[in-house]
Amino acid sequence: MLRITELRLPLDHADDALRTAILARLGLPDAALSAFTVFKRSYDARKRSAIVLTYTVDCTLADEAAVLARFAGDPQVRPSPDTRYRFVGHAPADFHAVGRPRPVVVGFGPCGIFAALVLAQMGLRPIVLERGKAVRERTQDTWGLWRRGVLDPESNVQFGEGGAGTFSDGKLWSQISDPRHLTRKVLTEFVKAGAPEEILYVAKPHIGTFRLVGMVEKMRAEIELLGGEVRFQQRVTDLLVEDGQVRGLTLASGETLRADHVVLALGHSARDTFEMLQRRGVFLEPKPFSIGFRIEHPQSLIDKARFGAHAGHPLLGAADYKLVHHAGNGRSVYSFCMCPGGTVVAATSEVDRVVTNGMSQYSRNERNANAGIVVGISPQDYRRDPGASGPVDPLDGMAFQRVWESRAFELGGGGYRAPGQLVGDFLKGRPSRALGSVEPSYTPGVHLTNLDEPGCGSLPDYALAAIREALPAFERQIKGFSMADAVLTGVETRTSSPLRITRGKDFQSLNVAGLYPAGEGAGYAGGIMSAGVDGIEVAEAVARRILPVEASGPTLTG
Repeated sequence: MLRITELRLPLDHADDALRTAILARLGLPDAALSAFTVFKRSYDARKRSAIVLTYTVDCTLADEAAVLARFAGDPQVRPSPDTRYRFVGHAPADFHAVGRPRPVVVGFGPCGIFAALVLAQMGLRPIVLERGKAVRERTQDTWGLWRRGVLDPESNVQFGEGGAGTFSDGKLWSQISDPRHLTRKVLTEFVKAGAPEEILYVAKPHIGTFRLVGMVEKMRAEIELLGGEVRFQQRVTDLLVEDGQVRGLTLASGETLRADHVVLALGHSARDTFEMLQRRGVFLEPKPFSIGFRIEHPQSLIDKARFGAHAGHPLLGAADYKLVHHAGNGRSVYSFCMCPGGTVVAATSEVDRVVTNGMSQYSRNERNANAGIVVGISPQDYRRDPGASGPVDPLDGMAFQRVWESRAFELGGGGYRAPGQLVGDFLKGRPSRALGSVEPSYTPGVHLTNLDEPGCGSLPDYALAAIREALPAFERQIKGFSMADAVLTGVETRTSSPLRITRGKDFQSLNVAGLYPAGEGAGYAGGIMSAGVDGIEVAEAVARRILPVEASGPTLTG
């Protein structure tokens, strides 16, 4: 097939306009175009009065070679790349007869799901250990926090089947380099599990929480059908290492599980596991992350600011945004995990701490838009002993997060209510007493206060100052962004893992062979898509180590 990029059409083009545009671009009669499919569709809203759709299409032509010769040197007319996924190998039928321990995947979020799925598709029958519960039980526990203020530390937004991504906007795009088209593998598996087919071609695909629940269950069933095993409420408490090689895992139940190949697909909130890994001498290093608040506006305001008269158009959906400001104190402030038509959710996993995040359903039809407004920080910012020299303790970032999460619990008045403040009051440095036109969506509830109270602010002074400077700057990009009634809700501290479980080019830990740190908690992904891709690559790395030589060649699987 032949691929054409940058075909631009009006937002409300006729049904046959795309075919007409393809023929006009190639200078061909209608009979020469046998068929075409849309590979990608995006929109350009830089001119709100003239929003256009941009298409990438794959075409089947009567004489493709002649067309390619005629367009030689044209970067927008090229052969379609082969995006089919190829395994690194497949276990022979008698592979498990030798009695080797099965590969183990710790964690069943996006990274763990795809690592386990690919290992299962290779015939390696992985064992998955997930500390939380199955996704529907977990959903009930999560609602217990949101509706009744009752936290289950082992079953919540952070822990359980599907990982933190289950309670999110379900965004499925990433800026990672992807020469092997592994993102296509992720999307294809999601569609097989029940995701709408449009995620294969829209520029910014998303799924939403309700659809993710059913998809995760179907993917688990596929892993089990292929010989994998998924065990819930199995928290890993220790790692068995002999002569620099992982040999097994100890579970909270007291069971010891033999394993020579362990994929650590932890989430960014597996704090007790991070502590255990440090005790076991696994190489860790601190890394930057970001902290801030959630901000809520009426979704209609964002739609109008981004799309003008086209707001509400079905092909555009609820508008999103991406904002960055470089503050005068040297800090970068940016929007994070923007959720159009969504809600702010309680995302803590520890008792007496408050953490916020954002979530949307597939429809994105809630009244508010929300996003994190966060400030980047470095390991030097969160060093527990500022006067110390030498490397920062990798666990210092975790301790830093806990300080501000505990402060948020106090400022919220207990019961997992979150501290909040109207933007107008925040900019003027006064406490909020009553809500305006924006009703915050966070449950168990928002307690209005002063997020920048002298001596007991909700974030470090430099972060508060940077956010206060950024909000009016964002107003210049989105009219109404700094509206007085917009609501800030604290705190957003778990934007990414505070440390990295460092690995080499073979995807193994730098100092423990057979240990494969992967995904967001290990510091190698940020979001569903990049975590899924990392899970695939780590599964391939495991296979290269354990499959017999004769089984290690590439095998086409589609």
